[in-house]
Amino acid sequence: MTLILGAGLAGLSCSYHLGHESCLLLEKNANAFGHIAADRRDGFTWDPGPHVSFTKHEYVRNLFADSVSGEYDEYEVQTGNYYRGHWIDHPAQSALHQVPEPLRSQCLESFLQTREAGQEASDAPQNYQQWLDRAFGPVFAGHFPAAYTRKYWTREPADMTTAWVGQRVFYPAVDDVINGSKGPLERKTHYITKVRYPRQGGYQSFADKIAAGANIRYGADVIAVDLDARHISTADGQRYPFDRLINTLPLPVFVNLCRGAPDRVRAAAAALSCSQLLLVNVRAPHATLRPENWIYVYDEDKFSTRIHCVEKLTPGNAPPGWTGVQVEVYFSRHRPLDLTPEQVGDKVVTELIEMGLIDPAACADPKQIRHHIRYCPWANVIFDHDTRPALETIWSWLETHGLAREPGDLDPLTDWNTLPAQQPTPTRLAMAGRFGQWKYYWTDDCVLRGRQFHGD
Repeated sequence: MTLILGAGLAGLSCSYHLGHESCLLLEKNANAFGHIAADRRDGFTWDPGPHVSFTKHEYVRNLFADSVSGEYDEYEVQTGNYYRGHWIDHPAQSALHQVPEPLRSQCLESFLQTREAGQEASDAPQNYQQWLDRAFGPVFAGHFPAAYTRKYWTREPADMTTAWVGQRVFYPAVDDVINGSKGPLERKTHYITKVRYPRQGGYQSFADKIAAGANIRYGADVIAVDLDARHISTADGQRYPFDRLINTLPLPVFVNLCRGAPDRVRAAAAALSCSQLLLVNVRAPHATLRPENWIYVYDEDKFSTRIHCVEKLTPGNAPPGWTGVQVEVYFSRHRPLDLTPEQVGDKVVTELIEMGLIDPAACADPKQIRHHIRYCPWANVIFDHDTRPALETIWSWLETHGLAREPGDLDPLTDWNTLPAQQPTPTRLAMAGRFGQWKYYWTDDCVLRGRQFHGD
């Protein structure tokens, strides 16, 4: 029997590819799907964030399409940025014509001076702040990505490494920045162009196929992991033996559950950083007021960090004539919240009105502008300078308990094109998913991780 901790997307994918009949998933919650689980209320469908599929992996594209019997929308997206009352196309580094003066000229001058100095060809940057300065020039970097880093990642850019960046932050060509300072470019420079989204049921519907037939024990709150005796204990007094164990729980949680974990390993787990998330879901009785599919907010005096409207994902996500605006507010031990969630929600509603995303004049009764809050205790893995040495300590100890070390297990990203589609079934212990492997994983990564395993 293969025991899988967690019935999120990674856990479901592992079970599906190994064969549901040979797996048991232990899930603490009353529902599966983890970080893509939809919340349906008052005629709205709320995902935990603006989930869309833009994967280039044909296997995942086909799997998701099959899950919804081809009933999905596919469309080009428009992404925007909000900066001190100004709307700027995304990525802002190639849309400087929309940045107000004199900041526009200052950004361009700083960028050109940086490139002319040849800093992009110097030694590798030692942290993300250096990467930003060399990519965009210090002026743009300071006003835009560095500010957003503090809001989204909850760290100073200098405290983060660069290994997670990959192609996920656009490194602009000189001509793009110059031409973008004069007017719109003729082509998009964002890595996301077309996306897919289910017409019904929220993003989790894309995982219906891999979830069908899964053997899930709900309400199974794991309280102890005995890697030597090979069994799991849960809060209800149950004990689950296993031949093989796949963990998708957050790595710091898993380590602290392991009996006999040395102090140095527990200290390494405590050194790993992850942000937390408040999702403020606001509904109002009027149509969408902005064309963007999602919006990045750079103002550091606002809680709002990233915003999207659920009806822009697919019309069926909201009742006709209504808008559902979801706002992401991030915090962590490095950037704690100093207000209650309810106070944050009230502040966010005020911000949405200021930005023109909610129109109070369209409401006969101000109480029609209502919101609810969803808390996500694990949001984004933060790749700071403590991450790699902490992972080395943890993986080395787990290796003595049956974990097979893998190429790139210390790296934030996985290049699936360089790996075999499948690898041997784990003989004793394996990790899977964003939090289990402590990776910068998206949904397609979680599916492909499960695909690596196959039944006997």
